[in-house]
Amino acid sequence: MVLLHYLPVSYLMGWEEYLKNKWLMAYILMLAISIADWTVSLCFLCEEYIRIRRVLRPFFLLQNSSLMKKTLKCIKRTLPELASVMLLLTVHLCLFTMLGMLLFVRAKDTQVNKEWLGYFHNLPDSMTSLLVLLTTANNPDVMIPAYSKNRAYSLFFIIFTVIGSLFLMNLLTAIIYNQFRGYLLKSVQTSLLRRRLGIRAGFEVLCCHRCFAGDVYDQTNSVGAETVVKVLQEVKMDSYCKTSIIEKARSYSSGLISADEFQKLFDELDRDAVREHPPRPVYRAPFLQTLQLLCSHRYFNYLGNIVALANLISICVILVMDADKPGSERDDFFLGAINCFFIPYYLLEMVLKIFSLGLRGYLSYPGNVFDGLLTVILLVLQITTIALYRFPHPGWKPAMLGLLSLWEMVRLVNMFVVFRFLRIIPNMKIMALVAGTLVDLVKNLRAFAGILVVAYYTFAIIGIGLFKDAVIAPGNKSVPLNVSSENITGQCGTFEQLNYWPNNFDDFAAALVTLWDVMVVNNWQVFLEAFSRYTSPWSKLYFVAWWLVSSVIWINLFVALILENFIHKWDRSQRQNLCEAQIEYQMTVQQMFRDDLEEPKEEELLERLRHHPHLHLSQ
Repeated sequence: MVLLHYLPVSYLMGWEEYLKNKWLMAYILMLAISIADWTVSLCFLCEEYIRIRRVLRPFFLLQNSSLMKKTLKCIKRTLPELASVMLLLTVHLCLFTMLGMLLFVRAKDTQVNKEWLGYFHNLPDSMTSLLVLLTTANNPDVMIPAYSKNRAYSLFFIIFTVIGSLFLMNLLTAIIYNQFRGYLLKSVQTSLLRRRLGIRAGFEVLCCHRCFAGDVYDQTNSVGAETVVKVLQEVKMDSYCKTSIIEKARSYSSGLISADEFQKLFDELDRDAVREHPPRPVYRAPFLQTLQLLCSHRYFNYLGNIVALANLISICVILVMDADKPGSERDDFFLGAINCFFIPYYLLEMVLKIFSLGLRGYLSYPGNVFDGLLTVILLVLQITTIALYRFPHPGWKPAMLGLLSLWEMVRLVNMFVVFRFLRIIPNMKIMALVAGTLVDLVKNLRAFAGILVVAYYTFAIIGIGLFKDAVIAPGNKSVPLNVSSENITGQCGTFEQLNYWPNNFDDFAAALVTLWDVMVVNNWQVFLEAFSRYTSPWSKLYFVAWWLVSSVIWINLFVALILENFIHKWDRSQRQNLCEAQIEYQMTVQQMFRDDLEEPKEEELLERLRHHPHLHLSQ
């Protein structure tokens, strides 16, 4: 199906243009390799051990996302600057490795030998120990044997950590932020130029249409608003954007739209739909009007937040009091009584808000939807608890009925109460700004997460091919236990002693979790040591490569993007002349750099259109 799709595309584009597109050429190459690998699988009845096409699958995901391709291009251009710091980091690591091997040599004293035997036994072990120290994962374990003998040895590790972790690694983050932001800005500038060029080309085509129609107006400087509306009605786009553009086009009193106004029409494409809240219901009775005014006031929300905080504090107090009590002595009366008091209040609050705003108005606020959904869940759980176990009373410990015991039902209710406390976030400016930044990252930076997914998938497939069934848990009697692993099981801090057996590459899910644990770099030296012992010392290269891709490049890149997004949103929130809707609008990846973008000049656009190979305009 994919092949049948791309053959007509290549024919319509023309082979000349098709061969210039590196992504399409790479697509055909990957497709050919996949077909060849699929043929081999059929020949071996799908019993072959290595399937190359599994590793190639992420390419098809990348090829279909323009922003992911743009991000990869930016990373590629950033690599020279990264390479310079990585080279400096490598020199730093090698120099201190040699110094460490000279300082911690084998000696007759057993106490002195501990550092040599544990961390500087040979060149690979020495370099691995300092590489892990660069991530501070084995600090201070790596220096304790030498430090116990002589405190002056601590200077070696402190100087190494200060130079490597505090200076070079943070310098790496700064370079990624500065260089990547610059390249992404250039890429977004190019996208802006392409958009302006396409919109101006559409404007010129409509001008030519008016010219052929014999319009008496000045055809070269404007187009009719109704003509634009007719064209837009045939275009497939988001309904909100289409409606906004049509309304804006019809708002021009002269009925004509200039080139500059035509460009501004399509700025609506960068905006998310702003939901207008339905009108509130109108009540005639003075009492109902007063009640509506009180329940729709912001202080009513503040009261709800105070009640939610009181509920949370009361739960914490009871949990602290019952923390050391065994299950037989624990009384569920207090938690049950608290729920019987607060949940009816939450229900009353929801009903009053629906009364004051109307049902459609209540549901038009995302915070109310979240609050109301949790309130309904709490109400259902509380009614179920009372129906099964009756009302709470001192010594309330009935036998288990249904799927969950009383204690489990009470715990479930209180977990939802804790989630409901998140309602306070929109009411606190700084917290709302941070939460808004996180929402924008999830919404607008999906391409960067997509690249991480591709990296996870690729390394997981490679890891399964390299290390499947390499680490066998002791409970598996069918596989003989490695003698060396038996000898090391009792040692503190080893893979076996920490019971890290679930962290393996026996299946795809386990491989993903293992890669996540290595990316976090907490105790990742345990994985380095264990897999090098169970397989080969060269396995360390796999984990170091994953650390470089995930922790060094991608995490620093994501930190840079969080900084850019937060700084941009913070600056805009400080401008008092901007309304809230405008602040929400400027949060797409393209609009994140809007203040730094340079609008292309009209002469440049016209010059490019005149030399465009596929557009021939009548002069």
